[in-house]
Amino acid sequence: MWRGLVCLLAAICGPAHAELWAYVDGAGTAHLADRQLSGAYNLVLGAPDSSKGRVPGKQDGSRHLLTWLEIAPEVKAVQPYLREAAAKSGVDMALLKAVIAVESGYKISAVSPRGAIGLMQITPDAAARYATLLERLQPAEKRLLDPRTNVLTGARMLADLIKRFGRIDAALAAWNAGEGAVRRAGGLVPPIDETQAHVHLVLELYWTLLQNSMHASAQHLTIHSDKP
Repeated sequence: MWRGLVCLLAAICGPAHAELWAYVDGAGTAHLADRQLSGAYNLVLGAPDSSKGRVPGKQDGSRHLLTWLEIAPEVKAVQPYLREAAAKSGVDMALLKAVIAVESGYKISAVSPRGAIGLMQITPDAAARYATLLERLQPAEKRLLDPRTNVLTGARMLADLIKRFGRIDAALAAWNAGEGAVRRAGGLVPPIDETQAHVHLVLELYWTLLQNSMHASAQHLTIHSDKP
């Protein structure tokens, strides 16, 4: 799934006269600059001088993914549940959409080799921890195949992880590698290749969705420029 999303995001950017580099950090702050200030920044608009070769840019490549997220029937089918989950949990709807896209590609019946089920790929153990009393009347394996229950459960879980670790990136790392791995890393993303790739891709897609919708969940905006 990650490879497929990377291909969509890595289309070649067309010529432009200006550049916009950006990233969303683990605290949900969007950083913008007119040049790449560090390796964390990604090109989201424009292209460098053509004499230096063309560089993959996010805007054109991400447009394909954003179009799919807007028109795909499987995405539209869960939109009401995403709105409900965001309202009840306080987790940004764009972040929920990014997690689902990376975790399951919006396949309701997806089951991983590790036994994670449904849209957000939740294990039965995690489902038991975050289930309501009413939800516990059904076996976890069955209720996680219900998209509404799955999304609401996942939103409660992600909200709890964000509260525990105080950072979106650490919460996503705990989702992928477990809370113990994040604690052993001092509350940061642990040095696990799979986990780092997972966190980077979710945040990259989250930023793309925020950029597209100008969503208010990027609570702060920092613009860096040498220009007066």
